[in-house]
Amino acid sequence: MKTRDKIVHAALELFNQHGERNITTNHIAAHIEISPGNLYYHFRNKQEIVREIFTLYSTELLERFTPIQGQQESLTLLKHYLDSIFNLMWKYRFFYANLPEILQRDPELHDDYIAVQDRLQQNLVNIMAEFVELDLLVVEEDELKPLVTTLHLIACSWLAYRSAMSPQTQITEHVVHQGMIQMIAVVKPKATVQGLEQLQLLEEGVKAMNA
Repeated sequence: MKTRDKIVHAALELFNQHGERNITTNHIAAHIEISPGNLYYHFRNKQEIVREIFTLYSTELLERFTPIQGQQESLTLLKHYLDSIFNLMWKYRFFYANLPEILQRDPELHDDYIAVQDRLQQNLVNIMAEFVELDLLVVEEDELKPLVTTLHLIACSWLAYRSAMSPQTQITEHVVHQGMIQMIAVVKPKATVQGLEQLQLLEEGVKAMNA
């Protein structure tokens, strides 16, 4: 792995473990046993590393939530998107946990974030419309975007919400799973009989992971 990639992966690991605000470039350099000068050869400051991580995150986000073409079994589709939610929230948990603070101090990053989220929301509307066509959901066209906004809101703010509700809250896989269950609960009232059965199967699977 190239040094630049090692720096980014080390930063992501440390940010997730200790919180981005508590980690300096010196911590990152020490973690992969390089000199601070070597790190600065690749990145001028920590914020540039955060931007690089955001680039990785946004690429993966849009890839995972691009409507899948072709015939797919509906439960497989639902599981794919639910797994994607978990994987992204867990892999980039520092970003979800401190999103407002990270964006407020970097206007350029904030603009990039808004642009990515606009693309994501359109993809999510198309995905929801696909579930309607598969007879999994009953949602009027003008209700699609509000439903997507609610789900997006839960995904983006869940970790910060849980941290705010208790000073002892640690970000664990269990906490992320609770966010997934909350999203399923929002979709359930819109489900058809077939859709409800499949959502319940997914919900039971998530709960089993927490047992």
